Amino acid sequence: MKIDEIDLSILQALQQNSRLSLRELGKQINLSPPSVAERVRQLESFGVIKGYTIDIDYEKLHLPVSCFIEVTMKNGDHERFKRFISQYPYALFCERIAGQACFITKLQLPHLHVLEQFINEITPYAKTISHIALSHVEMAPALLSHLKDEKCLKPNESGPI
Repeated sequence: MKIDEIDLSILQALQQNSRLSLRELGKQINLSPPSVAERVRQLESFGVIKGYTIDIDYEKLHLPVSCFIEVTMKNGDHERFKRFISQYPYALFCERIAGQACFITKLQLPHLHVLEQFINEITPYAKTISHIALSHVEMAPALLSHLKDEKCLKPNESGPI
């Protein structure tokens, strides 16, 4: 699938409000609802749009502690940690990374003692470095605008962009 500026406009609009109706989306990008529907369907079928999400205020759910943890395996047993973290209820994401650490994960916790329990559980096979978030910086979703503005689209090549 080749992504063009109209597709990027659709993605931008849905990124800001994934609950837009196809009619509202069409008005925003000057495209008919059937054309928008077809493009959205294609973006979904090719996996560009993987899902529609919500933004949760975790403090209102009594989970005020945001913690990023670098995890380094002691014995190379990456699969053990992947199994553990994929089932850990407070984990929001986990990424395999390059560098000194093997993984970085984000936990959203009710108390610091839950962080201590997490560290104690994985200490037999992993080392950790914890980073407690003090505040959140609001970010404007700028990547899609950048792709459009910088003409990063390569119309003569196959592939997503």
